[in-house]
Amino acid sequence: MSGSFSHFDAAGNAVMVDVSEKPITARTATARARVRMQPETLAMIQAGTAKKGDVLGVARLAGIMAAKRTAELIPLCHPLPISAVEIALEPAPPDAVEIIATVRTTAQTGVEMEALTAAAIAALTVYDMCKSVDRAMRVEDIRITHKSGGKSGTFTQE
Repeated sequence: MSGSFSHFDAAGNAVMVDVSEKPITARTATARARVRMQPETLAMIQAGTAKKGDVLGVARLAGIMAAKRTAELIPLCHPLPISAVEIALEPAPPDAVEIIATVRTTAQTGVEMEALTAAAIAALTVYDMCKSVDRAMRVEDIRITHKSGGKSGTFTQE
């Protein structure tokens, strides 16, 4: 880990990092999140009987939309040309939905924030669509599991 934060200048003011000298490279990031719920809530999602409709389909679209709008939500993020967003929502019996968001670009900076935002918003959408039957749901373990491209190279964790 480096000894300084890149989003602050010498006086401690928040700044957007200047990436103009960085080379354009292919970059990928994958983030994961989990939504814990009652087993009956997961069964309802899998059966497609939620009152608001297709929980996983709507959450997938929400994650894609969120990745594209990350720079509007995170103050110092660069707006990036997103090449692809893939969102997988997988039932994890008996009591969870696992979310995997992968974002790709060819740019001067990475897409970790876009992947994290996509995973988080997909998870929040699952919560929103099911909260009337299960207010105790928990969004958990939002994290980067893979990133590649750029000077720092490849990073992978479970």
